[in-house]
Amino acid sequence: MKQRVITAVIALLIFIPLAIIGKTPFDILAIILGLIALSEILIMRKKLLVSPEALFSGLAAFMLLVPTTWLGFLPSNSSRFTIFYFLMLVLLLYTVITRNRFSFDDAAVLLMGGLFISMGFHYLMAARQAGLSTLFFLLLIVWSTDTGAYLFGRKFGKHKLAPHISPNKTWEGSIGGTLLALVVGIIFNFIWPQITNWALAAGMILLLSIVGQLGDLVESALKRFYGVKDSGRILPGHGGILDRFDSLLFVLPVAHFMFLI
Repeated sequence: MKQRVITAVIALLIFIPLAIIGKTPFDILAIILGLIALSEILIMRKKLLVSPEALFSGLAAFMLLVPTTWLGFLPSNSSRFTIFYFLMLVLLLYTVITRNRFSFDDAAVLLMGGLFISMGFHYLMAARQAGLSTLFFLLLIVWSTDTGAYLFGRKFGKHKLAPHISPNKTWEGSIGGTLLALVVGIIFNFIWPQITNWALAAGMILLLSIVGQLGDLVESALKRFYGVKDSGRILPGHGGILDRFDSLLFVLPVAHFMFLI
């Protein structure tokens, strides 16, 4: 527990000032976090980080991850997706060159992982561009959901939520986390308004809390499939970047479709 607290404090001392500054410093942080998260998938897949497939998948993710303003030399905004598609073709061709030592399945995992991670962290930058209060509104929904789920789960948890995926999660914890997120989100929205209609605000907070928990379960399924406890070791006591951002990578795209970012 002591190690978890120390790591959390250090991480917040880095993250919060850069979030307040915003702009390029925060964008660089988001890009670094995204590339580290992709490297964690590569490691789980038992791929060398210096291999050709790591290079091409990293480039593909980078094209979708970076802010649009960084790619002003491209003919149009959609060009980044064209480049991503071209790099996908390169990875597929690599299966032929390696005689399936690098397989179609490998390419699919790296490309889908890269797409999932790069777009998620791209929306993290978009959330900060929408405003500091918007970013922390979404972060607090995720953080309060996690905290509430842990506290209510320990105190009242009896019914397993997904025992085959994450044995420690319970329905009681899940509901408690969602309720805490609702309270925290409503209070935050009262002080720093994000959504003017209160009924709509409550519904959106509840949905985002549930979506965040689904993201957590997806990452749990990924780790269970690869037989690992944590996605990485970069955050002692907390695991990897994917472990800390799994919920947010689901919440941010949904928030975008809600026109919050």
